[in-house]
Amino acid sequence: MTGFDINPMAAWIVREEIEHLDITVYQEEASRFLHKLRHEIGPLYVTDCSLYGDTDVPVKYFLWVKVISCESCGQEVDLFPGYVLSQNARHPKNVMVCADCGELSEVNDRAVPGVCKSCDATLHAKGPAGRGRCVCAHCDHENRYPRASQGPLQHRLFAIEYYNPHRKAQHKGRFFKKPDAKDLARVAEAKQRWHEFHAHFVPEQKILSGDETDRLHRWGYSHYREMFNHRQLLGLELSCRLIARVKNERVRHALATNLSDLLRYQNMLCRYDTWALKSLDIFSVHGFPVGLIQCESNLLGIINNKGTNVGSGGWTNIIDKYTKAKRYCDTPFEVQRHGTRNVQIPIQGEWIGEKLNGEQRRNVAIHCADATTVKLAPNSLDAVFTDPPYFGNVQYGELMDFCYVWLRRLVGNEAEGFWRPSTRTDGELTGNVTRSWGLPRFTEGLARVYRHMAEALQPGAPLAFTYHHNKLNAYFAVGVAILDAGLTCSASLPCPAEMGGSIHIHGTTSSIIDTVFVCRDTGHVPRRWLFESTDQLAAIVAHDLAQVAEGGHKPSMGDTRCIIFGHLTRMAIWNLRLTWEAKLSTDEKLDRFAKAVRALADPDDLLERLQADGRVSAPAEPLFSAATTLGRIRDAVSFRSSLCRDRKRSRHLCR
Repeated sequence: MTGFDINPMAAWIVREEIEHLDITVYQEEASRFLHKLRHEIGPLYVTDCSLYGDTDVPVKYFLWVKVISCESCGQEVDLFPGYVLSQNARHPKNVMVCADCGELSEVNDRAVPGVCKSCDATLHAKGPAGRGRCVCAHCDHENRYPRASQGPLQHRLFAIEYYNPHRKAQHKGRFFKKPDAKDLARVAEAKQRWHEFHAHFVPEQKILSGDETDRLHRWGYSHYREMFNHRQLLGLELSCRLIARVKNERVRHALATNLSDLLRYQNMLCRYDTWALKSLDIFSVHGFPVGLIQCESNLLGIINNKGTNVGSGGWTNIIDKYTKAKRYCDTPFEVQRHGTRNVQIPIQGEWIGEKLNGEQRRNVAIHCADATTVKLAPNSLDAVFTDPPYFGNVQYGELMDFCYVWLRRLVGNEAEGFWRPSTRTDGELTGNVTRSWGLPRFTEGLARVYRHMAEALQPGAPLAFTYHHNKLNAYFAVGVAILDAGLTCSASLPCPAEMGGSIHIHGTTSSIIDTVFVCRDTGHVPRRWLFESTDQLAAIVAHDLAQVAEGGHKPSMGDTRCIIFGHLTRMAIWNLRLTWEAKLSTDEKLDRFAKAVRALADPDDLLERLQADGRVSAPAEPLFSAATTLGRIRDAVSFRSSLCRDRKRSRHLCR
């Protein structure tokens, strides 16, 4: 197996997934690492229990509010969008912050919260900050924010959620407090220690302009290091120093990868979920969300008396997750739905990686390279599997730089491609407004990759990839690329690809369903998959939805839309494959493909029809059985694409 990715961070991550790791050696080194780190900074992550008086109990989360200086009176203004710290879903009562004294009060009704238990001031759920404006409580002047020319806004620690292992059994709910003098002293201590440090690993890189990173610029951030507070910088720098001293290269790289994951939680863009009562990492949405309330997780992590993690975002969480992932590589399993339960089904005799326990080996090579420049012999590939960018949905290079600039300082020249100061490259395939990268460029780049790979595939071998987008025209690029590569889409299969609870998905019309496109130059397609009317397409989509539902996922409107888009793309490729002209301009090809799609069905009308008819039901006879191959299906249609014909013509000329 040979893999390519133009992004050095992506290539590193996949290589980490594939390379074998001695889990016992890794855990022993991780334990020593944590012991040393706790000795250095452990006292910065404790507090005193305000309810029972216990001292030095671990903090789960520090909660910070952004502040500005009033333009009129110069007083500090808290930018609270709301004063609800915790809802009463996972805590017995709602917890609210007093706007006057800052104390926390537990109330039954958020709409009518009453008065502060400390100063009797009236409590409010709604805060003064919103839409870039905040009225000063001291002089009533309306201030505007952010103030990019003045740099990033400062933060004030206003609340703490902690964990009290001595009282947890008898205590109902969580533990919250207003920070006391000792807590504020720890903040000051971290600041002083950091200023006394000479940093070796904290990055100096500027934040480059881009669709997502320009949001950071609007909030005054110009360098990546500005996105962390002093305690985080101190802990991350010390973590890097300890990792750099690990002699075992494989374990050192594993811990470096852990650090790149930890960064998602150890920054001042993380938010606090007032319903779930946990930290939301910076990439809980596919961007850089700059909020007014930020959550700082315990960098070390907390383990309870049962040996499991408490809270999220710490080293113990990341190490535990990584250990489970590498164990899965050695003993992989599938998950099968049994009623309301998910049951793990072991895959006997299989493993993921280049070797198993240092004995059985496979030839695996992961490279940071442009796939179109790699030399591949004709008929040398048994299959190609890829996951292309979903056009402009995610700005991979811009987001990955956040972790890459740290990992690059730690790993240096030990990784392929890490000589680059940024993961961004002119060869990246994505839509990007800042760089004026539109659909035609994305189409041409995708076509170059698919054409290059298709020319190296054995006859009839698959090129398979996953894709989804909430706009139909983003699928036109996929269709044109497949046709330009001389391939036919032999299957479009819906597959859940995101967690339904993902923050950027939950409560929206977005889809967690990808379409798996399977493309070949020759093969067979079940006749029943070739639709000519909206009714026939409706039957295919309804069957897909029913099978997805049987697997335990309730399809949303967004899921249904993406499944429809996948089938329309597949069928348009089928109808155009014999008359396709790859030499036309990209705009002409996109226009031709768009007309072919729209001639098949109106996706909005079909979506309404499926909803009105309630077509999501128990699966009937399968449209395609996994127990049979396409070649054995009686009612099948064979095909030969232009690539197959070109290969045959080439062999004839050679003879």
